[in-house]
Amino acid sequence: MKLSQFDFNLPKSKIASNPPRWRDECKLMVLHKDSGEIEHKLFKDIIDYFGKGDTFVLNDTKVFPARLSGKKEKTGADIKVFLLRELGKEQRLWDVIVDPARKIRIGNKLYFGDDESMVAEVIDNTTSRGRTLRFLYDGPYEEFKQALFALGQTPIPEWVKEQPEPEDAENFQTIFASQEGAVSAPAAGLHFSRELFNRMILKDIDKAFITVHMGIGQFRKVDVEDLSKHRMDCERMIISEEAADKINRTKRSGGKILAVGATVIRGLETSVTTEHGVRPIDTWTNKFIFPPYDFSIPDAVVSNFHLPESTMLMSIAAFGGFDKVMNAYKIALEGDYTFGPYGDALLVI
Repeated sequence: MKLSQFDFNLPKSKIASNPPRWRDECKLMVLHKDSGEIEHKLFKDIIDYFGKGDTFVLNDTKVFPARLSGKKEKTGADIKVFLLRELGKEQRLWDVIVDPARKIRIGNKLYFGDDESMVAEVIDNTTSRGRTLRFLYDGPYEEFKQALFALGQTPIPEWVKEQPEPEDAENFQTIFASQEGAVSAPAAGLHFSRELFNRMILKDIDKAFITVHMGIGQFRKVDVEDLSKHRMDCERMIISEEAADKINRTKRSGGKILAVGATVIRGLETSVTTEHGVRPIDTWTNKFIFPPYDFSIPDAVVSNFHLPESTMLMSIAAFGGFDKVMNAYKIALEGDYTFGPYGDALLVI
């Protein structure tokens, strides 16, 4: 398939800048992939399509405050640094994106905080925008981490809102987030509330948690027309033995697996066994799913409405069928659905 096939006009007004008042009361479009039938519901109605013996697989990654504002040495020029991943605890090494990147070179020192007490040195230029920083901090590791994160802001994508607000620290985090390491929230998971979890228990719907630390690669622009030539950034993923057992038991008993979000789809399909189950795994994945693709694990997927030409949209189209998913997006655009991590959701069953 071609990149341009996933292009459409998305007005800024269709991107939600804030979540709904209640997590589970965003709009939910339901696409029946065999018939193409579409229903219009609320997210809390999702459990009406599942029952005893089914399992929801959710991503328990936890977003950390990855956006930093600082200044360059000598010139005092303002810079923005986006923390991507920690490389070494003892060395205080981080992979980052620096903006503007053009004049940031190896050996430059960057200063953070009102008193400029947090200092980092550029030690590597890995890409046109990426850098590796060594933070020059002599205190204990936990003290350093606390000081660094105290300077950071919630990494809300700038196309959602230019400046994070205090409430985003809670809003841009799932209620079950526990494994720190993501620079963006698994958006479909944001809609689950404690009340919805309690209703799942009443219906004997099980849940399994896997970890996929969502990186900035999910939002990188695909710059090749031929999708087979696109290479995804790697993301750390972990499926525990407990989670694998739950998923495999559900598959063996004929229950349905709901993959909650595009990151969960990637994680499940990365760990497939020859028996069409999943295995416990701790690895990095750069799996890129786009149509056509033969799925082994999910029986249903739920995901937010994504940006044009995004890899997340491509994954959903691979599951639901290109024509049917793009028609659902057309209906969402013509109706009152909203897009982005704070927007509405699409269930494909």
